[in-house]
Amino acid sequence: MINLIEAHGGRLKELIASDSEKLSIKPQAINYPSITLNDRQLCDLELLMNGAFSPLEGFLNKKDYQSVLNEMRLADGTLWPLPITLDISQKQLESIKDHANIALRDEEGILLAVLDIEDIWEPDKTQEAKNVFGTVDTKHPAVDYLLNTSGDVYVGGKIHGLEYPKHYDYQLLRHTPAELRAQFEKMGWTKIVAFQTRNPMHRAHVELTMRASREIGADLLIHPAVGLTKPGDVDHYTRVRCYQKVLTKYPAGTSMLSLLPLAMRMGGPREAIWHALIRKNYGCTHLIVGRDHAGPGLDSAGNPFYGPYDAQDLVVRYSDEIGIQMVPFKMMVYVEDRATFMPIDEVPEKANVLNISGTELRRRLGKNLDIPEWFTYKDVADELRKTYPPKSQQGLTVFFSGLSGSGKSTIANGLLVKLMENGKRPVTLLDGDVVRTNLSSELGFSKEHRDLNITRIGYVASEITKNGGVAICAPIAPYAGPRKKNRQVISQHGAYIEVHISTSLDECERRDVKGLYAKARQGIIKGFTGIDDPYEIPESPELNIDTENMTQEQAVQQVYLYLEKEGFLS
Repeated sequence: MINLIEAHGGRLKELIASDSEKLSIKPQAINYPSITLNDRQLCDLELLMNGAFSPLEGFLNKKDYQSVLNEMRLADGTLWPLPITLDISQKQLESIKDHANIALRDEEGILLAVLDIEDIWEPDKTQEAKNVFGTVDTKHPAVDYLLNTSGDVYVGGKIHGLEYPKHYDYQLLRHTPAELRAQFEKMGWTKIVAFQTRNPMHRAHVELTMRASREIGADLLIHPAVGLTKPGDVDHYTRVRCYQKVLTKYPAGTSMLSLLPLAMRMGGPREAIWHALIRKNYGCTHLIVGRDHAGPGLDSAGNPFYGPYDAQDLVVRYSDEIGIQMVPFKMMVYVEDRATFMPIDEVPEKANVLNISGTELRRRLGKNLDIPEWFTYKDVADELRKTYPPKSQQGLTVFFSGLSGSGKSTIANGLLVKLMENGKRPVTLLDGDVVRTNLSSELGFSKEHRDLNITRIGYVASEITKNGGVAICAPIAPYAGPRKKNRQVISQHGAYIEVHISTSLDECERRDVKGLYAKARQGIIKGFTGIDDPYEIPESPELNIDTENMTQEQAVQQVYLYLEKEGFLS
């Protein structure tokens, strides 16, 4: 029998109840208050239940949470870098506060687990952001989630797993730690190097992983995160198809692909330790740690959140406790003179080096330009082209916002006609008044209801965009938060173009064809945008248009020319 590396904490802690325990737990759970988990919480629950988060036995209680924040350790001293918490809203708190147990369900209402409540507390989320991510800048996706999306209350306690979250995709590529360990034993693998990725793999990645495997005499596990990753990342369906193509480039019997349902935090150094501990639980002995590993990009000032080698340095510092060895990621570049990839520090002086950035790759895909075979394999490029067709074939949303009377509906209708004349793609207009009548008739004009109305418009627009159409949206959309969320959701499926109709309040009042401003000034209408309710001006829209000194036709043409310039009409 092959002795694989021990799980973190000494043994793999799978939190799935036995069949006899399930027979006892399920009837009782009917009477427990329920919490419906979001996508991130579902990922965390699955990895808790299957043992990937060993030695955790549930969502952190307050004592463990504070210790992880301050010391990167559980209260018993065990190394653990990131808080795994169950956040809920104040409304949800009201439903559970007098109970000892919670039923955890997915969006379909399926009972997945029961949580025995140990602690309920309101965290200092600003302090959490500083301690864990080193910043409160909401350009960091995890900080943005923490401060602007997550619930204000944390619930900690042990988990009794009843059923794993259901996946209908790539079922043969999804393994629990125990299943993957059994697979390693069956294949006779003792040294396994894991490659963490959230992006498609190209020739440089293949060369890098092959070199790493050969240098340490290990077999390779390609172990991509297929839960939540960084906003704007390539969707996991496309990535997995690319990984399957890439897998054929390795020598037979030396590599395998398995999917990790991990909700990444993009937490840089701390996340690198987290990734290492997770791979240790899956039976890996080595982990390739990249330059700026799990880095979220640039902050609001245009600087990297983390240094390029901060993650590697922290993993080295805790290497004895982590228990698996780090393989530093060596940046590979294509040396044209030698027609091969080489580590950048081994490139001869004056050699002609070629490289294509992610930005350049997206530009080439968007303009249907050639992608050289030295950079990636043709079958990988073909898969990417399916997901990222030229801009002229992509779906897009044009989102107008502005004060009542600013001219947004008129411009939106004019743009609709011009795009219909163009005839390239189906076009749908989601005008504010029409949506209010047909989609949001039960909503009022409170901030909560206005946010919900914009969320509904964003959802419909995202579906249109996802299916290659053009959605033209023209609500007032006074608040920055819902507009930002719509951009994030829609941009996953196509282009998002925000047009701020910046016509002044004075001019909008002067026009006042419906007499609404006059009624608002008289106090007849309450909560009217621009009068007694704010309009939060967009910070960085793609277009600003002031209709005071231009005709409707000129305004429409300005938007149309922008679309043509950006390649959406060619």
